[in-house]
Amino acid sequence: MAGLIKGPAIFLAQFAGDDAPFNSLPAIAKWAADLGYKGIQIPTFDNRLFDLDKAAESETYCDEVKGICADAGVEITELSTHLQGQLVAVHPAYDLAFDGFAPSQVHGNPKARQAWAVDQMKKAAIASKRLGLTASVSFTGSLAFPYLYPWPQRPAGLIEEAFKELAARWKPILDVYDENGVDVGYEIHPGEDVFDGATFEMFLEALGGHARCQINYDPSHFLLQQLDYLAFIDIYHERICAYHVKDAEFNPDGRQGVYSGYQGWVNRAGRFRSLGDGQVDFSGIFSKLAQHGYDSWAVLEWECCLKSPEQGAAEGAPFIEHHIIEVTDKAFDDFAGGETDQEQIRKMLGLS
Repeated sequence: MAGLIKGPAIFLAQFAGDDAPFNSLPAIAKWAADLGYKGIQIPTFDNRLFDLDKAAESETYCDEVKGICADAGVEITELSTHLQGQLVAVHPAYDLAFDGFAPSQVHGNPKARQAWAVDQMKKAAIASKRLGLTASVSFTGSLAFPYLYPWPQRPAGLIEEAFKELAARWKPILDVYDENGVDVGYEIHPGEDVFDGATFEMFLEALGGHARCQINYDPSHFLLQQLDYLAFIDIYHERICAYHVKDAEFNPDGRQGVYSGYQGWVNRAGRFRSLGDGQVDFSGIFSKLAQHGYDSWAVLEWECCLKSPEQGAAEGAPFIEHHIIEVTDKAFDDFAGGETDQEQIRKMLGLS
């Protein structure tokens, strides 16, 4: 069994802003450390905090970034490429909405936008290696999601073709990650073609079982789908390389259920909450991860429809720290044991 889960850590994307201390890496890293976080997950799509192009080109810049974090008292857990990963595969229905994730020069040009995203993903592999990281986190993007619950029915072969194309786009990227010794932990998330265990298996199969195709485990998305998120760990633990600690609640009633009736976040049956305010069984999750030897980071991803980000961040570090299990190297009843005696064993079995 592996060692201690690392943490607490925090994903910076939801906190970055134009005002101090959220507008620069030195300031936000110190803010996180002052709250008790030991690690930070850096969004590569926010130039206020990180310059991905420079990181892919300059060892010196990466050393400076590591130095800034060390001076603040935190480590880098992973680089996040969620927005760029999303743009590797975009169904035309989402073109206008997702243009906002890319630079203005590729807006209205899906092929150019995709090429930019692929280049960004490859740069993140190189940057991760320069930073001494072995995992990153991202999204798969989506070609088939508009056909999730179809009427009229889907034509035979549509889903297979979508996953074939999705894998064809990702395999060259994952090969670059393999060359750099870095995993891609995909956040399994509605809106992506990979949104549950079954779709992850389809993606993995289309990729030929690529070793770098891994999972960023986030139970909040599973609770809102009513998926057994503890059993998920038992099934897929060998592929889990990262962990977003994020809470949620699902309160169906006579008016709405899983799809939540197009309501705003506050009025949805399924909604994200700050740690401890929702229904996710984190004691069970940390126990399962410890049982299966997960020894990477536990990273707060804060999203809540009610609580302020400042309060959520302040409460998150002690919550995670409280749940991290110090894995024992002994059995609780070792005191009652003794030296192995083969003759005694045979006598106990009635064999001598």
